[in-house]
Amino acid sequence: MTIGFIGLGNMAKAMIGGILEKGLMAPNEIIGTAATEETRKKVADKFGIQVRTSNEAVAKEADIIILAVKPQYLKVVIADIMDSVDDKKLVVSIAAGKTISWLSNEFEKPVKLIRVMPNTPALVGEGCSAVCRNDLCSDEDYHFVKELLESFGKAYTVPESMMDVVVGISGSSPAYVFLFIEAMADAAVEGGMPRKQAYEFAAQSVLGSAKMVLDTGKHPGELKDMVCSPAGTTIEAVHVLEQEGFRGAVMDAVTACIEKSKSL
Repeated sequence: MTIGFIGLGNMAKAMIGGILEKGLMAPNEIIGTAATEETRKKVADKFGIQVRTSNEAVAKEADIIILAVKPQYLKVVIADIMDSVDDKKLVVSIAAGKTISWLSNEFEKPVKLIRVMPNTPALVGEGCSAVCRNDLCSDEDYHFVKELLESFGKAYTVPESMMDVVVGISGSSPAYVFLFIEAMADAAVEGGMPRKQAYEFAAQSVLGSAKMVLDTGKHPGELKDMVCSPAGTTIEAVHVLEQEGFRGAVMDAVTACIEKSKSL
């Protein structure tokens, strides 16, 4: 079995790192290509994988082809590789907005397709990926790809109709969280805390809070109430957030992201 990555950006590197760390594949079973020689060399040096200079070369050699390029480049990439993809190969796309139907039409023939929406916390082994497939994929194909995705985080099966929602709530949401961490740290700096320490306090608090939601199974509102003592500091802060439309702003942002994904 050989896996081929077309595109060697951050998500591809996160996937390769997770796959190798868990021992699911050996470096010589992974090949990849990127637009520049500099990128190809960096990834080959870091992971010990094989690299090729063209998309077509990767598609010819790989049993599983992972399309790890931005949505606007998919049409060109598929045109490069379509003659090298037969009904035995499995194609996995991680591009936002491009449906299985769109991918199938671009290949102009029946192809085994899996669509994935990962996110950047995969870089630290805490990714969250959504997965769906077409009817040509076997259960074995599907479970193998899920196992690969679980090497760098969690992977959940969703209906394709939910993929744009996944972009809003998971694919893009690390940016919202980073913004929140930065804002909290800025306030701490204003209060006199050194910036490095402010980032550590803010980030660890977000990490711990997320873990409480996942590990306890409690409703986020119940966990919030546990922190809000009567007439205390926390409820004062929550009051300000509510006055400023915090929850509404977050909901509007996620909705805008979903709509943008639908338009790609």
